[in-house]
Amino acid sequence: MFKPISAVALLASGLAFVAVLKLTAAAPRALPPGHLPNDVRLRPLKDLDGYFPFTLPESREAWAKRAERVRHQILVAEGMWPMPSKTDLNPVVYGRIDRGDYTVEKAYFESAPGFFVTGNLYRPKGKTGRVPGVLCPHGHWNNGRFMDAGLDEVRSEIVQGAERFEEGGRSPLQARCVTLARMGCVVFHYDMIGYADSTQISQALAHGFSKQRPEMNSPENWGLFSPQAEEHLQSVMGLQTWDSIRALDFLLSLPDVDPDRIAVTGASGGGTQTFILSAIDPRVKVAFPAVMVSTAMQGGCTCENACDLRVDTGNVEFAALFAPKPLGMTCANDWTVKMSTKGFPQLKALFTLLGAPDNVMLKRAEQFGHNYNYVSRAAMYSWMNRQLKLGLPEPVVEQDYQRLTREEMSVWDDQHPKPEGGPDFERQLLRLWNDDAQDQLLGASMNPERFRELVAPALEVVIGRTFATAGEPVLITAATTQRDGWQEKTGVLRNASYMEEIPVVLLQPAGGGTGAVLWLSPEGKAGLFASDGAPKPEVRKLIAAGKTVLGVDLFMQGEFLADGQPLTKTRRVKNPREAAAYTFGYNYSPFAQRVQDVLTALAWLRSPDGGAKHVALVGLQGAGHWAAAARAVAGSAIDAAVIDTDGFRFGGVNDLQSPDFLPGGAKYLDVPGMLAVASPARRLLLADRPEDREFIEAAFRASPQPAALASLAGDPAERVVKAVAWLLEQK
Repeated sequence: MFKPISAVALLASGLAFVAVLKLTAAAPRALPPGHLPNDVRLRPLKDLDGYFPFTLPESREAWAKRAERVRHQILVAEGMWPMPSKTDLNPVVYGRIDRGDYTVEKAYFESAPGFFVTGNLYRPKGKTGRVPGVLCPHGHWNNGRFMDAGLDEVRSEIVQGAERFEEGGRSPLQARCVTLARMGCVVFHYDMIGYADSTQISQALAHGFSKQRPEMNSPENWGLFSPQAEEHLQSVMGLQTWDSIRALDFLLSLPDVDPDRIAVTGASGGGTQTFILSAIDPRVKVAFPAVMVSTAMQGGCTCENACDLRVDTGNVEFAALFAPKPLGMTCANDWTVKMSTKGFPQLKALFTLLGAPDNVMLKRAEQFGHNYNYVSRAAMYSWMNRQLKLGLPEPVVEQDYQRLTREEMSVWDDQHPKPEGGPDFERQLLRLWNDDAQDQLLGASMNPERFRELVAPALEVVIGRTFATAGEPVLITAATTQRDGWQEKTGVLRNASYMEEIPVVLLQPAGGGTGAVLWLSPEGKAGLFASDGAPKPEVRKLIAAGKTVLGVDLFMQGEFLADGQPLTKTRRVKNPREAAAYTFGYNYSPFAQRVQDVLTALAWLRSPDGGAKHVALVGLQGAGHWAAAARAVAGSAIDAAVIDTDGFRFGGVNDLQSPDFLPGGAKYLDVPGMLAVASPARRLLLADRPEDREFIEAAFRASPQPAALASLAGDPAERVVKAVAWLLEQK
């Protein structure tokens, strides 16, 4: 539990060691030696095995706002904001097999140019007019669509009551497709990436990735799971979800499918795809994710994780995004075992709040292990029968069928040759994905207002906060020291909204003032002081001019460091696989957390206690990238900024544990995009790469104050002098 330090205790401890500090430290401390901030971020990281409760909203209006935010988070995290351009599917359907009351065909199409989705198309016979369509993502069963459990396994399942037939029960995946077709639905059973016929990206890579590949780590030509892929929000999960969206496009392109009766159902990893697709694509009308929705384990595979995806949310809330449309689920003796008491009651309450209490259902089957067995399928058939208005008498009873062989299911043969895959194809696919996004963003940048509307909400997800959601921090003062014409205050900014504390030093001119400068430094608040403990000349000049100067220890700077050593490697969760999403799919990166601290400091300066009428932000000598990111999400909280990026680009970060690693940081035109998206009416003194200045300048030329952008030149020392002179000119 978060236990705030009382102001009296903090003040007393601060006074006790202030004399020692004068003799031994260049910068004043806010906390006693040996004490760290009382900050929740210093606790162990969260991982996929954490607890992910869903909190019922207070009203329909509150839920509508929250749902929009979470849905947007999914789209951004999976690399689908902006949505990739849809190209021709070029579908091929052939090899019809007649089974009497249904047919099966081989089908494949291109979800992106040269990238194929493969599967089987099941159709009912004897139906006229349009019928419901059902997508079936398969999950992590051996061989996927080609699964055959074998005779011994199915006999064991029959004895346990999990299956009914030796023949049909050997493939529960085919079984549900056959029965749904017999019920009157067109069913598309498609491969997850790396399974069955989908081999352009291997199963070992897509689902078993474990170690970083140096040969695929390049700022110009990268592969999946690399720092560059994560900086551009490119993931296997994003590709798999894109395949699901395009599978829905394919299903809806069929003349016999009713677009108003579309359902999705899958179990395990297929259950993840079911609730994710249903959350973001309004064309889905009925969903049935089996044995996956839970407040416990969120999905162990790399195909179920993406950076930024589950920070402050989880699978139950993802499933809730489908409300009030019909949502059926199952639980088993796995991570979903407690769903009936943890997760489902909250979903039921939400559906009730939205006026549809009967549109959510949980079939309890804790007597079985992880499955999509006959008992679970029977619950799904009944749900589909009612919700898709099939009109069949209940109960719908699954009958035996003749399984398809691997040869009968496979889409590749001499007339339909398997496409090339491998590392070169992987690089080409990610380049195509990135080029499309960059083209869309550059096109939007021709209209700065449109660009801000597109990029600002995405950066809110990437950074995690905006000024509007920064909280209401308070300053707990440890010590106040009167100097010659100014005073020095040390303490912590406590942000109770997020259970965070950041050590600060406040240098105020005598009599106060209405203007403030938030000065960021790689050394934290120590960056304001010279080796003798006095403020640096540039800081003294600001104070003499009536400016209050605030120095802060951002997360893992200064007093956050028990050993005093700068952060060089960030923490990662205890997972043997070197995939960033296992850490940063559940936790903000330290870079994002540092920017959040900047927002906390801005929120206090703008508060009645801070009292600043005019706020300037300074990021020089290694602090420019934090300032650029903060300015992008700070709105009107910053009146003027001095930023020296030193040419930093997120796309150049080549280590997932670098303190500068920011998932999504490069996606939205990198640092220039951050500089361009901020309100251009706010004045900016900038040093950045000359080749990128034209893009940034275009945003300012379209602003009400086209002269608000100025250039910062000279060597580092000269830039500091010019920065202070420029700040003193601002009103």
